Amino acid sequence: MRRFAILCFMTGCMAVLPPSLRAADAVGWRECVREARQRHPDLASARALLSQAEAERRIAGSALLPSLSLSGSLASGASTGSGAGWSASTGSYFLSARQLIYDGRKSSKLKRASEATLGARERSLAGVSADVRFLLRSAYTGLLKAQELVSLTGEIRDRRRSNARLIALRYRAGREHLGSLRRAEADLAEAEYEVAQARRGLELARSLLSSALGRRERSPLRVAGSFEAEEPAAPPAPDFPALARRNPLVLELEANRKAASYGLAAAESAFSPELYLASSAGKGGIGDWPPENTEWSAGIDLAVPIYEGGAGRARVSKARAVLGEEDALLESGMLGVLDLLEERWKSFMDARGRLAVRKKYLEAAVERSRIAAAQYSNGLISFDDWVIIEDNLVSAKKEFLNAGADLWIAEAAWIQAKGGGLDEIEG
Repeated sequence: MRRFAILCFMTGCMAVLPPSLRAADAVGWRECVREARQRHPDLASARALLSQAEAERRIAGSALLPSLSLSGSLASGASTGSGAGWSASTGSYFLSARQLIYDGRKSSKLKRASEATLGARERSLAGVSADVRFLLRSAYTGLLKAQELVSLTGEIRDRRRSNARLIALRYRAGREHLGSLRRAEADLAEAEYEVAQARRGLELARSLLSSALGRRERSPLRVAGSFEAEEPAAPPAPDFPALARRNPLVLELEANRKAASYGLAAAESAFSPELYLASSAGKGGIGDWPPENTEWSAGIDLAVPIYEGGAGRARVSKARAVLGEEDALLESGMLGVLDLLEERWKSFMDARGRLAVRKKYLEAAVERSRIAAAQYSNGLISFDDWVIIEDNLVSAKKEFLNAGADLWIAEAAWIQAKGGGLDEIEG
C-alpha cells in the first residue's frame, strides 16, 4: 500500500512538471515550427527591426501633418541708478500651429523612402524565417537520424554478438580457426563502440534541436517521423528566374533600391524653398498673472536655401552613390539567388535518386545476408565470404539511413533557397 501511494505521488508530480522537465518530449514537425516561430531569438530580432522601421515611417510622415505647440513665459525685472528705480513683470502664453505647404515634395519623398525601408524589413523578416526554418529542419532531421542510429547500432551490436557466439562455438568444435574468432570479437567491439558513439550523438542532437527551437534549457527531446516514407513522383523542373524574383533577398534588395531612389529625390529637393502656414494665439502683457492682453497672429513662413557651404550638393552626390550601390547589389543578389536555386535543386534531385538506389542496395543486402547465413551454417561458404556479406549488410543499412537524412536536408535547403519560411509547414 505504501509503495502504491508513493507511485501515485510520483505520477502526480510528473503530470504537473513543465514539458522541459519531463523524461522525454515527443514532438512532431508542426509543434517544432510553432514553438520556433514564437521563441527563436533571430525572429524576435527581425521583428524588432521591423517595428523600428514602422516607427521611422510614422516619424517621416509626421512632417506632412500640422504641428501644435504650447509655450509660456514669466519674467520680472528691476532698474536701479541715480534716478528713480522701476520694476515690472511680464508674462505670456501662446498656442501655435504650423502646417507645411510646399518644400519641393522633399518630405513626401522621405516618407516614401521610409515606406520602402519598411518593405525591406518585412522581406528581411521573411528571409530570417527561411533561415530559421532550414536550421530547425536540419536539427529535427539530425535528431531523428540520431534516434534511428541508436536503434540501428543496437541492432548491429546484437547481430555481431550473435555472430561472435556462433564463431566461438565453431572454434571450440574445431570448425573455425582463431583468426575467425578474433575477427568476430573485433566486429563486436566496434559495434559496441558505435552504440556508445550513437548515444553521445543523440545527446548532441537533442541540444541542437533545443537551440533551434529557441530553448535555453536542454530537455530530453524525441521527435516523430521516419526516413522510410514513400516519396512522391519527382516534381518538374521549376522556373528559376520566376522563383528568384520572389526570393525574400531579391525583394529586400529591390525595396532597398527603391528607398535609395526616393532618398536621392529627397536630396535633390533640398534646394527647393520651404513654405509654411503659421498661426498663434494667446495672451501677454506687463502686470499681474495671468496676462490680460489677447494677442494673435497668422501668416506664411518662407525659407529659401541660398548657400550651405556645398553640403546640399554633397548630399546629392552621396545619395546618387548609394543608389548606384543598391543597383549593383540587386544585380549581384539576383545572380547569386539564381545560382543557389539551381544548385539546391540539383542536390535535391540527386538526393532523391540516391535514396532510391540505397533502398535497392539494402533490399539486396538483406536477401544476400539471409541466404549467406544459411549457407555458412551448412558449410557451403567460407567465413571470409560470409563476413564480407555481413559487412555489406551493415554498410547498406547505414547508407540507407544517411541517404534518408540527406534527402530531408536537401529538401530543406531547396525550400530555403526559394525563401520558404516557417509558414510553410509540412508533415
